Amino acid sequence: MPRPLYDRIDRAILDHLQHHGRTPNVDLAEAVRLSPSSCLRRTKALEADGVIAGYRAALDRARLGLQLTVFLSLKVDHSTTTSHVVEAALADMPHVVACHLVSGDADFLLELAVPDLATYERVLGDVLGIGPVRDARGTISIRTVVDRGPLPLDAWPTARD
Repeated sequence: MPRPLYDRIDRAILDHLQHHGRTPNVDLAEAVRLSPSSCLRRTKALEADGVIAGYRAALDRARLGLQLTVFLSLKVDHSTTTSHVVEAALADMPHVVACHLVSGDADFLLELAVPDLATYERVLGDVLGIGPVRDARGTISIRTVVDRGPLPLDAWPTARD
């Protein structure tokens, strides 16, 4: 069960790790002004609470040949199993890098990373082949302005320091 509130030291650890995820514990401890053992204990607690969900490398899509980012809005026919069917099918599609259940004009919003228009056309066909999907509208990204930046921890509720 997560702790209800975190303090400024937890926030400092999280902020540092968002910018420098490969920081060794000794260097992290120094950056947040803790002993290495105390810093490691807090970091492990943040991991156990699920606040730190994992660590990953940030990859350059263009250098990997994924030249196009497409946002795809889906409308689906509704039933008791619709979301599960759509979610399971999308989870198996490697070009789907994010999927959100949304409110508004669409039911799902997908982010696709594809190398070219031909691949997008194939992926779009696969998505339209998912039974409950009744409409798909794509928007191609011209340029990414902000990409997976650190979360705004200033707005996060903390314990009184």
